Amino acid sequence: MIAVSPATRMPVHFELPSELVAAEPPEARGLERDEVRLLVAHPGRLRHARFRDIGDVLEPGDLLVVNVSATLPAAVDAIRHGRGPVTVHFSTAWSAATWIVELRRPDGSGPVRDGVPGETVDLPGAARLRLIAAPVRGPHRFAVVGCGIRGMDESRLWVARVDVDGPVEAYLAAHGRPIAYGYIPDRWPLSAYQTVFAAEPGSAEMPSAGRPFTAQLVARLISRGVVVAPVLLHAGVSSLEAGEEPQAERFRVPPATAALVAHTRRQGGRVIAVGTTVTRALETVARSDGSISAGEGWTDLVLGSERPARVVDGLLTGWHAPDAPHLRLLEAVAGLSLVREAYQEALEAGYLWHEFGDSCLLLCARP
Repeated sequence: MIAVSPATRMPVHFELPSELVAAEPPEARGLERDEVRLLVAHPGRLRHARFRDIGDVLEPGDLLVVNVSATLPAAVDAIRHGRGPVTVHFSTAWSAATWIVELRRPDGSGPVRDGVPGETVDLPGAARLRLIAAPVRGPHRFAVVGCGIRGMDESRLWVARVDVDGPVEAYLAAHGRPIAYGYIPDRWPLSAYQTVFAAEPGSAEMPSAGRPFTAQLVARLISRGVVVAPVLLHAGVSSLEAGEEPQAERFRVPPATAALVAHTRRQGGRVIAVGTTVTRALETVARSDGSISAGEGWTDLVLGSERPARVVDGLLTGWHAPDAPHLRLLEAVAGLSLVREAYQEALEAGYLWHEFGDSCLLLCARP
C-alpha cells in the first residue's frame, strides 16, 4: 500500500517485496533489453505494455531526450591502513585528481562511516587515495567544507585526493568494476551497465532509464517521426540515505537540444525525458516562464512539489526504491496522484524494480 513515510515524510512510501527485485539483467532471464514490461501512466488511465511497443504511445513530433553519459567501472577493492578491506565507489570527479568517493563494506551491506580526514586508502596497482573532507552538497562547495565548517563525524561521502598514474578514468578501466549493491548477487560485465546512447564516460552508475532501448527500436521511433536529442549528466552514486538530497552533478545541455526543446513546445509536441538525470539537466536550464537555454557546469537542483517541472512533459523511468529521493522528482513531473497510482499498480502487477527491472512512462495531462 502506498503511503507517506512517517520517518522521512516522503510522499510515496511502500514496502518492496523481495520477489520484485530484479537481481540480474533481463538478458539472463531470456529477454531482449526492449522486452521488459512498460507501464504507461496517463492521468486517469494506466496501460500495460512491453517496452518495445513504446512507439505506439509516442507521437510524431514528440521529443525524446536521452543521456549520453557512459558508465564507469567505478567500484574498486582497496585496503584501509590498519582497518582492513573496503570497497571504494568513485562517485563524481571534481578535478583531475580530486573525486567525491564513498567507502562501502566489501560485502556490499552498506557504507563505512568511521573515516577520518587525512586517512589513506591503498588501491590496486600501487595507487592510493587520501580522504580530505566531507562535502556538503557537492564539489562546488568544496572550499567551504575544507575550511571545517561542517563536522566530519560519521561521513558517508568524502572529497578525496586520488594518486594514480594518468587519468582516474583510465585507472578505473584497468582496476575497477561496475558498482552493484547487495540485491545483485552476481557480477556482470560493464557492457551490462551501458545504454545504447553511452558516448562519454563519467557516470558512477548507469543512467538506467535508457537501458531498454536498442538501436533497432531507436531507428523505428525516428522513422515514426519521434525526434531524439542528447544531453549529458554524469550520475553520481545512488546510495543516498533516507532524507538526503541528491549531490551536485556535472551536466551539459547542448544548444541544438535546447533549440529542439523550445521548438517542440511551440509546436505542441511533448518533451519526454529518458530518466531522472535528463530531467535534472533540462530543468536546470529551464526558466520560470518555460523557456530554455543551453548550459553546462554543475547542477544542485532538487525538484519536487516546491519546484515542479517547467519543460518536461513526460518521464520514462525505472522503478525507484522506497523513500528514494528520486520519487520527489517524479512528483515534480507527473504529480503526486499519478505517481502513487502508478506505483500501486506496479506493486500489484508484479513489475520488477531497480536498474535491471521494468519501466514506467509517466505522461502529464495535455494543456
